[in-house]
Amino acid sequence: MNKALLNLLLILLLVLGFVGYNSMYVVNEGTKGIVTRFGKVLRDTDENLNIVNPGLHFKIPFVDHVKALDVRIQTISSSADRFVTSEKKDVIIDSYVKWQILEPATYYLTTAGGNKMQAEELLRRRINNSLRSQIGRLTIHEIVSGQNNGNEKDDESMFDSVAADTGASQSKRDEVMQNALKDIGASAKALGIKIVDVRIKQINLPPEVSNSIYQRMRAERDAVAKLHRSQGRKDAEAIKAHADREVVVKIAEAEREGRTIKGEGDAEATRIYARAYSQNRELFEFIRSMDAYKAAISSGDDVMVLKPETEFFKFFNDANGAKAQ
Repeated sequence: MNKALLNLLLILLLVLGFVGYNSMYVVNEGTKGIVTRFGKVLRDTDENLNIVNPGLHFKIPFVDHVKALDVRIQTISSSADRFVTSEKKDVIIDSYVKWQILEPATYYLTTAGGNKMQAEELLRRRINNSLRSQIGRLTIHEIVSGQNNGNEKDDESMFDSVAADTGASQSKRDEVMQNALKDIGASAKALGIKIVDVRIKQINLPPEVSNSIYQRMRAERDAVAKLHRSQGRKDAEAIKAHADREVVVKIAEAEREGRTIKGEGDAEATRIYARAYSQNRELFEFIRSMDAYKAAISSGDDVMVLKPETEFFKFFNDANGAKAQ
């Protein structure tokens, strides 16, 4: 009898422990809880949904069920989709959205009991519609470069990485993204959701659009290259002309200086000859005659038809230079 009573008490303790365990539940940090009883959401005295904050709570076991809602910031990565620009050209844009549950009660009621997949599908539709409307106001250059057409430089910037502007003025693309954020945020409030941010991850061009842009870029680069080449040829001709002028000037100055020096040398030689001639006339005449003989008959092939009595041969006939009779 005592053993049966002991077993009964043990079973009773196990049942109480199991019931007690199922009577408690924990709502983790970063989540909110909504309790349903027999499939019906519990409400407070004001007929509002009873939202359970993080912590340890109690419920009726096997009757109450807790639905945990993640209220942290979450990300929706949309698949790349085609958008039409103001130029009626297609671009392929891959974007993402940061969102957060703002009103758990509204979120629970509008998403079929807090169904995250349904919530994200509803957000994707709103995001796609808003982005399509906003992208349709921009050109391809404005979407990719983030600048207004008035600040356009060239098509090469279309293939640069997308970066935030550091200037005081907001870029056109960021302005449109802010407008899209406002539009999506306004419609997302009906779902009890707060849109934190909307961003573009990647921008691609369809093959038919990219080919036309590459051709345009190539034509523009060719035009710039031709301009640089023509400017280079112009500068080269100017440099060459300047160098030729400098060469002519230098040669003329050198020739002038050379003639001046030569004239001074000739003058000095003449003075020396004159001084030597005045000192010893006979010796001077002899040396000059010897130089003349050397210059005239040094090759050995020269033929001169002259009379022996001429002045040229005076030192041949007489060492004193007397003329032959």
